[in-house]
Amino acid sequence: MSSFKTFQPLPSGSTQDRAFISKVKVGLLAALLGCVGAHWWYLRRPHAWMVTAIGLVLMVAAGFAEVWWENPAFFLLFIPILDGFIEAIVLCLMSDARFDARYNPGLVRTSPSGWGPVLVAGFTLLIGTVALMIGIAVIVIYVWTALGWLDGFDLSSD
Repeated sequence: MSSFKTFQPLPSGSTQDRAFISKVKVGLLAALLGCVGAHWWYLRRPHAWMVTAIGLVLMVAAGFAEVWWENPAFFLLFIPILDGFIEAIVLCLMSDARFDARYNPGLVRTSPSGWGPVLVAGFTLLIGTVALMIGIAVIVIYVWTALGWLDGFDLSSD
């Protein structure tokens, strides 16, 4: 059995009242706006407002710092950003049958999803890997500088 919860759509009388949830749309939302939980709203997940609130609070907190990339809120913001990338990949590469059973119950897919979700997953993997590597590099340089391990090294581009 799967350990995932089945998120039911908004209660309504029939399945005709709901729009079909697209893997490509949810993948793009998770990849591009995952830090504020846009894909949670699209999937009608409960507590989507909490993900949005946390992402916005971290963005505002990072913006108030004198040097925003040295603010702990900026580093904490990497968690929802990377979570959005991971969810985009997982949702896009999920089989059509499993995706529809979870997010489109009672609705019939007229055609297979095709290459769209695979391309979104590839794009997300590329961008997510770059974001992760930049995040790790910034954290390492910040910590090493704070510990004095880089004293005497010139990190400027001159």
